[in-house]
Amino acid sequence: MSEEKEEIEEKKETTDSELEPEPTTETEQADEVPKEKEERPEGGTEEEIEVVEERVYTIPLRHVHIVTPRIKRAPRSVRDVRSFVARHMRAEEVSISNEVNELLWKRSINKPPRRIKIRAVKDKEGRVIVYPAKAS
Repeated sequence: MSEEKEEIEEKKETTDSELEPEPTTETEQADEVPKEKEERPEGGTEEEIEVVEERVYTIPLRHVHIVTPRIKRAPRSVRDVRSFVARHMRAEEVSISNEVNELLWKRSINKPPRRIKIRAVKDKEGRVIVYPAKAS
């Protein structure tokens, strides 16, 4: 039985040594570094965008509390932010960043904020991405 264990251990050692990569030169290591993605994901970071226009808005959402049932207020406020930005920035495609979405949903579906301050950034292709306004 001990002979079988020794054989198994020897097999493990040989397979482990086969899996180890050969040492590479510095130039090969530099080529192996993953390159950043050039395509911008939906709602990408600001650094990846060529900014054409940037505006800061305070969007009033108080009418959402009046005209919408309690259990539909947060989704309605998201739609209102999207339509407000599309109307004011003259854009058809509007993306809302996760930070703004989290601000709208922070107090659950029943109690979104009465107003929200945002920063809308328009890129050269006409897309607008909505970020929270930077604190001054």
